[in-house]
Amino acid sequence: MQHKSDFFMFDIPNGRFMKQSKQHILSIAFSLFLHKCFKDVTLKEIVKETGLSKGAFYHHFTSKEQLFFEVVDTFYLQVMLVDYQKLNHNSLWDFYHDYISHIQNSIRDFRRGLNTSNSNSSIDINYITLMFDAMKLFPGFKEKLIVAQNDELNAWIKIVKISREKGEFSSPMTDEQIARMFVYSNDGIGLRLLIEGKLDNATAEMLTLWDNFYKEIKD
Repeated sequence: MQHKSDFFMFDIPNGRFMKQSKQHILSIAFSLFLHKCFKDVTLKEIVKETGLSKGAFYHHFTSKEQLFFEVVDTFYLQVMLVDYQKLNHNSLWDFYHDYISHIQNSIRDFRRGLNTSNSNSSIDINYITLMFDAMKLFPGFKEKLIVAQNDELNAWIKIVKISREKGEFSSPMTDEQIARMFVYSNDGIGLRLLIEGKLDNATAEMLTLWDNFYKEIKD
């Protein structure tokens, strides 16, 4: 009797199976870690849910810890990283509207990483739990997060400075203070709605708040 993985190997030539099976494991594991936590998810459960053999698992990952690291890197760290240079720098207004579009696309891509066969798949507070689990297990993860946060703040300070110099707005607030208003309100709204299970409302609420704040500093 052939395993499911044998059919994948037969149907997908030129080694594409290896790449797809790894992504399959990552996606299933991400859903499991998201709905439980690192400690509560067993290797046996991961192998069972993927429908692959234990040998197929060990072909890609040496341990549950390595799998978890790649899951967090793929579905957390890579999602939160933004190439701010690609955002519209014509104005602060263009920049934050472009940023909102990026966040909407990131949430959509994030959902694609969930196990779509699980009808209860959702983005909730366990997403934050993943981050703390990762910081406990991988000391370098916290440093990566700090670097990402500093890059984010510096990108906002840069666009605020550019926009002020263009005469787009006038405000007694410093460039850094204005930048922090955007960054911290983003963090706060995101966390609050994540806890409430209403993350889909985040971009709309952020855009409303940012449009009103922009009007205040512009008037």
